[in-house]
Amino acid sequence: MNTSQLPATAPAPSGTQYRLSAGTHRATITEVGAMVREYSVDGRDVFVPFDEHEPAPVFNAAVLVPWPNRLRDGRYTTDDGETHQLPLSEPDRATALHGLGCWYRWSAVEVADHAVTLELALPAQKGWPFQLTTRVRYALDAEQGLEVRVTTRNVGTGTAPYGVGFHPWLSAGGADLDDCTVRLDATEHVTVDDRLLPTGVEPVAGDHDLRTTRSLAGLDLDDAWVGATRDERGLSWCRLGCPDGRTAAVWADTSMDCWQVCSADHITGHERLGLAAEPMSCYADAFNTGDRLVRLSPGEEHEVRWGATLL
Repeated sequence: MNTSQLPATAPAPSGTQYRLSAGTHRATITEVGAMVREYSVDGRDVFVPFDEHEPAPVFNAAVLVPWPNRLRDGRYTTDDGETHQLPLSEPDRATALHGLGCWYRWSAVEVADHAVTLELALPAQKGWPFQLTTRVRYALDAEQGLEVRVTTRNVGTGTAPYGVGFHPWLSAGGADLDDCTVRLDATEHVTVDDRLLPTGVEPVAGDHDLRTTRSLAGLDLDDAWVGATRDERGLSWCRLGCPDGRTAAVWADTSMDCWQVCSADHITGHERLGLAAEPMSCYADAFNTGDRLVRLSPGEEHEVRWGATLL
């Protein structure tokens, strides 16, 4: 075997780094997972960053395709009656978590100072007999902040079940999460069992009514919401208000009606590191419930748009 052309050292676990800038906005996008490794404004983190020499510790701003959140027992049945079994990536809860795209290397399609477009050709594999191509474009604007567009096309021959989500952790700017506030534009809360799999939907109430600004002190969240409400531009928001007077915020357009919000109280080693504000096209176990599930026919495309900024 001729090893003369093999690299002498391994690349960084997060792969090539694409560094973007516009005004005082800075972002770094990774080759592995097409993740936002860091995003800051005026030197202040909007997202909780991670080091390029480590794998993303908590799905940091990952693209969650072809499904977000949890899939019960990693098993689902397609419209043709075939049952498929995926590896259980969350063994403690016996679920397949956050899709398949997080640990692939995405190819650069277009690179500019303020924007980058990456693409993943997701191959058929164990438990996933479909072929999808996903393209994500990250762009910074000096006034508006970060905008993300994701388009997925079914390049295979069968109709594929599909959902997409994103996993940014909003940064408290060095403060304790207990000293921050949260606000979420959503009217219905998803109830879950002890595996965090959905059991129903209820009107927001009590600790799950985040339609007005409330303190995060003592609030333990790892929940989904639907029924997104929107501003005059058609955007639904999740906001983390911080003691420094700034608000780290994520928005989603009408292509996504679901949110997952997590305060990381039970993530060992990362407790309350920030607030996950996850826009999603569907919530957990959509492959089985069918709720808000997209069925991509051969040649069909699906597009979503979201973004973030520091207010």
